[in-house]
Amino acid sequence: MAEQGDPPAFDDLEARLRAARAREDEQAGRGPSARTPTTGLGLGMRLAVEVVVGVGVGAGLGYGLDRWLGSRPWLMVLFLFLGGAAGVMNAYRAAKGLDDTVGLGAARQRQSEQNEKNN
Repeated sequence: MAEQGDPPAFDDLEARLRAARAREDEQAGRGPSARTPTTGLGLGMRLAVEVVVGVGVGAGLGYGLDRWLGSRPWLMVLFLFLGGAAGVMNAYRAAKGLDDTVGLGAARQRQSEQNEKNN
């Protein structure tokens, strides 16, 4: 059997994808880092997921530690509260835009970009 050449490397594929996306953005008149603005529903879903996942991860860690150490249910209760606090803190940061992807931080970034275009 004749050996076929190796398939192109993933790096080559990634470079071609980046070039195609850049051409598409250029044709559409968008900048290289243009993103669609976050909707209210999207932000609300993200905030809900942040809180639920924080509580779930905290409870899971506490349950696992309780089973391992035999200290039921104290560590689960403790980590449930810690996970809830972490989830609420993450949701607060996302809502206030402290991570600059959604919320007020994204709005401020869009506003500053708009001001730069107008000047």
